[in-house]
Amino acid sequence: MEIIEISNRPDLMEKAIHYFWKCWGSDSNFKFYQDCILNSVDKDKPLPKFYIVLSNDEIIASYALITNDIISRQDLYPWFACLFVNPEYRNKGIAESLLKHGLSEAHKKGFEWLYLSTDLENFYERKGWDFFGTGFNIEDSEIKIYHKSTADSSSNQ
Repeated sequence: MEIIEISNRPDLMEKAIHYFWKCWGSDSNFKFYQDCILNSVDKDKPLPKFYIVLSNDEIIASYALITNDIISRQDLYPWFACLFVNPEYRNKGIAESLLKHGLSEAHKKGFEWLYLSTDLENFYERKGWDFFGTGFNIEDSEIKIYHKSTADSSSNQ
């Protein structure tokens, strides 16, 4: 299993764009994902960054570090987003590895906290994330926000 920042592997760009879109998109927003990822490759900017997991040249998981997770709390960043593990690879510790990797990457980029929004129950709590508060998504629905300090991320790797 190899975690790859897309900007370091331009040969995987199109494949990664389709993966993120397939996991999170809809028939009407391919260009949204394409534009987001194509404009994340500036090595001089810490965010946004998109990551994939390769196993035998197949993308099996993903996550992103972004400036806003389309949530009302635009004062908070970076956001851990787009965590997805293909169903056949779940319950093997991949999601936990990606959470740790994201914390480490955010720490290296100089961020003290990493945030995420979710409607999942008890998943992130079990991984040591703390409830921060609530925000609102684009549909005006309330959504839970969690955060975790990046300070201990180097010892978690």
